[in-house]
Amino acid sequence: MIEDAESRGLLKSTSTIIEPTSGNAGIGLAVACAVKGYKCICVMPDKTSMEKENILTSLGAKVIRTPDTSVDDPDGVFHISRKLAASIPDSIILQQFKNPINPLAHYHITAMEIFDQCDGEIDMIVIGVGSGGTMTGVGRKIKELLPNCTIVGVDPVGSFIAEPPILNETTLKYTEVEGIGHDYYPKTLDKSVVDYWIKVTDKESLHMARKLHREEGILCGSSTGSLMSGALEAARNLKEGQKCVVMFPDGVGNYLTKFVSDYWMESKDFLPRPNIFKHWWWDITVSNLSLARTETISLNMTCGELSSMLYSQGVDVLPCVDQNRILQGIIYAKDVTCKLLNASITLGDPVRRVLSQKYRKITVNSSLGELSHILERELVAVIVEENEPSQPIIFKGFVFASNLVQYITENSIE
Repeated sequence: MIEDAESRGLLKSTSTIIEPTSGNAGIGLAVACAVKGYKCICVMPDKTSMEKENILTSLGAKVIRTPDTSVDDPDGVFHISRKLAASIPDSIILQQFKNPINPLAHYHITAMEIFDQCDGEIDMIVIGVGSGGTMTGVGRKIKELLPNCTIVGVDPVGSFIAEPPILNETTLKYTEVEGIGHDYYPKTLDKSVVDYWIKVTDKESLHMARKLHREEGILCGSSTGSLMSGALEAARNLKEGQKCVVMFPDGVGNYLTKFVSDYWMESKDFLPRPNIFKHWWWDITVSNLSLARTETISLNMTCGELSSMLYSQGVDVLPCVDQNRILQGIIYAKDVTCKLLNASITLGDPVRRVLSQKYRKITVNSSLGELSHILERELVAVIVEENEPSQPIIFKGFVFASNLVQYITENSIE
C-alpha cells in the first residue's frame, strides 16, 4: 500500500502516514515507515494490548488511543484518524479496510507460498477477517488455482461478519480476541470466496491458544486460537489424507499481559479462581461491605471542569453516568493528566474523550474472593445491577481495596 501511494505521488519524504488499526497492520506500517523515513501515527482502540503500543512507540510511531466504540462513533478510530489527517499537512490514510491494494500482497505472495509449499495439494484453508486482505487475496488466488478447495471463514461470537446473518445473532457486543471480527463489513473483504463460516467464542479461542503454547510449542496470539478452533470443527468434513491449511496471523508477544496471564484469564471468567490460602471470607458476598456513596459525573462536563473536580476532591477515578444511572464509562485521573500533557485533549473537550471502558464489573452478589482477585491488579471494582448482557449497565457504586481490607479487619475470626 505504501509503494502504491509512492507510485501515485501521494507520499513525500516529509509525509505522515496515519492508520486506524488493531495493532498488527500498524506494526507492519511502522516498520516500513522507520525504514523509509515517513512519520507514522497509529490510532488504536482501548481494547488493544499495551504490548502493541509499546512496540509501535519503539518503532518511532505515535499512538493515539480511542474508546472501543462502533464504526460511526465520532470518537472512534476512523473518525479520529480522519480528523488528524485534516489537521496535519501532507498526511495520508492508507485505509487498509478499503484499499484494493491490500489483498494484492496476499494474492501474489501469501497464496503462492501456501500453494508451493503444499505442492498444489490443498483441500481446505481456514482464515479469519481483520481488514479482509488475507481472506480476499488468498481466497481469490486459491480459487483460481484450485476451484474445489474449500475456504472457511472464522468469525468471533460478538462480530457480525459471518454469513448467513443468523450466525451472528447474540447478546454479546464485545470480543476479547483482537485483530479479527467487526461490527461492520470491511470493503476489502470479498465474501464470495468463502464457502462457509464458523463462529467461535472467546473462551474456545483463548483456551485453544494456550493449548497450542503448552502442547505444540507454538507461541501464537489469541486470533490463532480462534482459527485453530474453527479449523478443528471444519476438518470434520474432510476425508483421511486431505490437507487443511490454517492461517496463524499473530504471535504471543503482543499479549503477555492478557490471555497469557492466569490472572487476566481468571479476571475475565475464563479460568476458575481458587481459594489457595483458604480465606474464611472467600464466599461472602459484596453486599456485606460498608460502602460510601460514589460521586458521579455526566457527559455534559468538559475536560477542564473534570480536571478541577478530580484535583479538588483528591480522587483517582470517577464514574460517568446518564440521568438513569446507565454507566457510560470510567474516568481515570491518570488518563486525563496524560492526555492533557501530550495534547491528545484540550480543557474544552467533552469528557467522552477521556472515557475508558476498561473496568471490572461485579454485582452485590459477587464473592469477596472474586473481588480480591480484581483488586490485586485494579484500582477499583465497579458494582453494577445484575442484568442480561444485552441490557444497559446500571451503575451501583465503587469498591476499593480499602473497603475489602476494612471488612476483613473488622470481622476477622481469630
